Amino acid sequence: MLALLEPSGLIEQGGPLVWVLLAIAFVGSVCVVERMFFFHRSRINVGDLLVGLSHHIRRRAFAEALHESARAPGPVGRVAHAALLRYYLSRADLRDIVQEAGQLEVPRIEKNIRAILAMSLLAPLVGMLGTLLGMLDTFQKVSEQGGFTGPAELSTGVFTALVTSVIGLTIAVPLYLFYLYFLGRAKRLVHRIERAGIEMVHLIADAREEEEYAPFRGEVTAGRKHVKPKTGPAK
Repeated sequence: MLALLEPSGLIEQGGPLVWVLLAIAFVGSVCVVERMFFFHRSRINVGDLLVGLSHHIRRRAFAEALHESARAPGPVGRVAHAALLRYYLSRADLRDIVQEAGQLEVPRIEKNIRAILAMSLLAPLVGMLGTLLGMLDTFQKVSEQGGFTGPAELSTGVFTALVTSVIGLTIAVPLYLFYLYFLGRAKRLVHRIERAGIEMVHLIADAREEEEYAPFRGEVTAGRKHVKPKTGPAK
């Protein structure tokens, strides 16, 4: 019994479905590692990025703003870069541009998250299937012996049947926790993309409108300077 508790004993006693569970664990682990690297590369302070871009946009230095947004990692920088490439469009058109750019980033953000969920759901099902097949095999052996078997043999058979369920749940629980974690990270990242897109539209459109109305404000100010105050009648 103690030999069965060892990892090599579990694999040998669990049957061929144990290898299926190990394959599920391998695929799920690869997806988890890939998502961890993706979200690590996508970490960025959206507030600092928008402040830096706003300084360039207000000075009409769009080339510098494009360079800074291109250097920013992750989908937030790409959405800001898409808006800056078409800074000459109207506010409504810019809003459509950032919305389309954000929609293109969603599949990249959600990549492999559903695969992690699928592996976490498949693992216990495969483990349960292995347990049922093991129980059937155990009771078949009991019936072949005329219904007479010792407690040690019966407990060993039941233990072997439960091996796949234990392995399946051991794989499924951490994978499902990783799925919940990455799902929360994905939602927060999508929110940051939407925030950055809205701010970029307002920054670009407001800077362009300020430049259009600046000459008019200058003329009004200059006109006020040339107007002489009225003098009252001499007493």
